[in-house]
Parts: sequence; C-alpha cells; structure tokens
Amino acid sequence: MHAFDVLGDPVRRRILELLADGEHTSGAVVVVIREEFGISQPAVSQHLRVLRDNGFATVRAEGTRRLYNVHCEPLQEVDAWLERFRGFWTQRLDALGTEIARGKRLQS
Repeated sequence: MHAFDVLGDPVRRRILELLADGEHTSGAVVVVIREEFGISQPAVSQHLRVLRDNGFATVRAEGTRRLYNVHCEPLQEVDAWLERFRGFWTQRLDALGTEIARGKRLQS
C-alpha cells in the first residue's frame, strides 16, 4: 500500500496523531477512536494493523497488552516527497507573515 493510501484515511491519521504523543496501548487507542469515529474495536484493530504492516507504527507486547508507537521512517519519506512542493506555500506563508507584522505595527 502506498504511503498516501495509508494516510488518506482519517482514522489512521488520527491514530498516528495519538501515537505521535507517545506510546499507547491498543485499548487506549480504541477508546479514543471509538469515541471520535464511532467504530468498533475490531475496526480500530484493522487500522492499527494497516499502520503496522505498512511501517507507520510499531508494536511491542508487554504481558497481555500491546503497546503501539509511531515509526517515523515512512513519514520521512512522505516529507521528502513533499519537499518539492514546499516552495509553493513557503513563499506565500512568508508574505503572510510580513503582512501580519505590518498590521501589528500599524495598530501600535
């Protein structure tokens, strides 16, 4: 599966956001995702599996618990791909920053 296919799903993106804050048990992920998206535990497990199978997440066993963590290598590949497009918005964001600073000076 291509990285953008994995990241194209809002549930998987949200799971990665949770994991970016640190290691989470599968149960903790299920609680948040079930509340936010209204999907079942097996459906959340499927999303975790897609993330794991495609290298976006790692899992380790601790007794009966499964602890998930984000794996950054695939995200670095996405970042490298996006690099060629950054010029399109970087210049505009710099110009916006200039206009905001100008507006603040005028208000003072």
